[in-house]
Amino acid sequence: MNTKWVISTSFILFFLLCVVFVGPVMSKVDLPNYTVVSSAEEIEIRQYSPMIIAEVEVQGDREAAINSGFRLLADYIFGNNVIQKDIAMTAPVQQQANQKIAMTAPVQQQAHNNAWKVSFVMPTEYSMATLPKPNNPRVVLIQIPEKRVVAIRFSGFHSAKNIATHQKALQHYIDTHHINVVGTPKYAFYNPPWTLPFMRRNEVMMEINE
Repeated sequence: MNTKWVISTSFILFFLLCVVFVGPVMSKVDLPNYTVVSSAEEIEIRQYSPMIIAEVEVQGDREAAINSGFRLLADYIFGNNVIQKDIAMTAPVQQQANQKIAMTAPVQQQAHNNAWKVSFVMPTEYSMATLPKPNNPRVVLIQIPEKRVVAIRFSGFHSAKNIATHQKALQHYIDTHHINVVGTPKYAFYNPPWTLPFMRRNEVMMEINE
């Protein structure tokens, strides 16, 4: 009986350790480059370097939109694209092939009119000239210049209630510190769906008008 109890307990502990650590391990992908200008607990003002994003616009409620947008963007980075390469100056023929692009984090989501814009930040080794061209015309590559944002970081599921709570806290910080922001809030989700809630990284951010 004692032997069975020890084996069962060891198995359970091993399983829990796997669950706890698989999320962070799987989440170790390229992140956007930024420096923290100032911080106050979970809120930071960040200076982001220029970046390129792959973006798609989708209809529907927030959760349905991010799922649909994620699938379209994943289709692009997993090979539904065309490598753009000039063969010679005198013969601007393009060599066509597909190429897988490394997964990055976070998945970003932002309201736009009656739709949602969902985006991935592209790995830093690419430029607009070297990124493969999406085969799907709905996927658009955009060069984003350097910018400053104010962001709040939180854990848990990215439910409407959790987002609303932290968006309200961020807005309070913006108002009390008289920060001039532009656009609509952008949501950022960093972890795969099997990550435990307390290990997740989510953010709400607003761009600062400088």
